Amino acid sequence: MISTYHYKPHFYFTLVFVSTFLLWFAGAYLSFTPAGRDVYMVPLLGGLIAPFVIAVSLIFTSGNSALKKDALNRIFNPALIRVKMLPILVLLMPLAVLLSISISLFLGGSASQFKLAEGFSFSTGFVPVLLLLLLAATFEELGWRGYAFDSLQSRYTVFKATIIFSILWSLWHLPLMLVKDSYQYEILRQNVWYAVNFYLGIIPLGVIVSWICLKNSKSILAAILFHFIINIANEMFDITQMTKSIETGVLAIISVVIIVMDKKLFFSVAHLSERTVS
Repeated sequence: MISTYHYKPHFYFTLVFVSTFLLWFAGAYLSFTPAGRDVYMVPLLGGLIAPFVIAVSLIFTSGNSALKKDALNRIFNPALIRVKMLPILVLLMPLAVLLSISISLFLGGSASQFKLAEGFSFSTGFVPVLLLLLLAATFEELGWRGYAFDSLQSRYTVFKATIIFSILWSLWHLPLMLVKDSYQYEILRQNVWYAVNFYLGIIPLGVIVSWICLKNSKSILAAILFHFIINIANEMFDITQMTKSIETGVLAIISVVIIVMDKKLFFSVAHLSERTVS
């Protein structure tokens, strides 16, 4: 967050939601048409990249050299990632998944969930699933961490900014449940509550990713790496949707523990007294 720049959160989020939703609704329609099956991923990728494009546009047309320099440093400087945070960054999500599977065993879940999955749980047209998982982690964090979170933090405490951010991030994914063969579409067909769980689960993840990013000097590289590990960890094992519901509870507990243990970070108002908010 740059104190000499007046962020425009309302403008940013309005542009992001309007542009993404238009593109994703178009992709959803095409995914159900015979002719569109070959091209529906094009507008979907456009919607995925939209937050990044809008963030870059706002940053590099701002006329604020400190904002531009900070953005480039956070994207390209690996030295921002703290060595002592690496174990948490790399292992937290896989361990959360394994813990969720273990808990599920006491509720009748199968031990076969510990086996590595034979394939991905959804399809993505002409784009390989693994590549899409990497693109999603990269462009979401470049946009949402590159501008969105800072714009909220310029007006609120980290705690309030994180909660607002996490809810908006969850809502941003809503149109994907209308895209044929997407992960969200598939779980909605199984059970509406599985879809509800997906969107609820994004909220504690938003808290954790925000914390990871802040604890690594706001490194966007750290956020991208952690986000990609989230995606891979949830596709690596052959876990059921019931276990993923347990996982949401596990992540919620982890996020609460993080907030309680790092209250100074989450509830400080020092950064608000250092700037005049437009």
